Amino acid sequence: MQKWLTLLLIFCFLSCSEGISVSDLNYINGYWEIQEVKFPNGKTKEYDVNMTIDYFEYDKMQGFRKKMQPKFDGTFTTSSDAESFQINEKDGSFWMVYKNDLSNWEEQIIMINKTRMVVKNKEGLSYNYRRFQTISIKE
Repeated sequence: MQKWLTLLLIFCFLSCSEGISVSDLNYINGYWEIQEVKFPNGKTKEYDVNMTIDYFEYDKMQGFRKKMQPKFDGTFTTSSDAESFQINEKDGSFWMVYKNDLSNWEEQIIMINKTRMVVKNKEGLSYNYRRFQTISIKE
């Protein structure tokens, strides 16, 4: 009986642990700004003000990321450049896989919800994003 109870507790712990589901990936869509970068040596760099933000568009395990510059009237300027990505699931984790003519790289999605996203690259840098809130100055 004790073995069954132990197995049940282990199963519950594994199934109830917080992970990222496929439906959570829809939170990727939208405007994000880097709040902080954590380096492998433990140091961090905080970003209080961002001159550029990242716009992500995602659907069915693929999407693109584009750099945007917010303006005070609530609009954005940008170039036509965009980085396409695929999302792959490996060992229970989701990875954004980027490939272009010059390079390729991957970022693991560590955490994502409506207001926060954390991705980590192969070099060990963690990018902590917060959902971008437009600043609108009215006359």
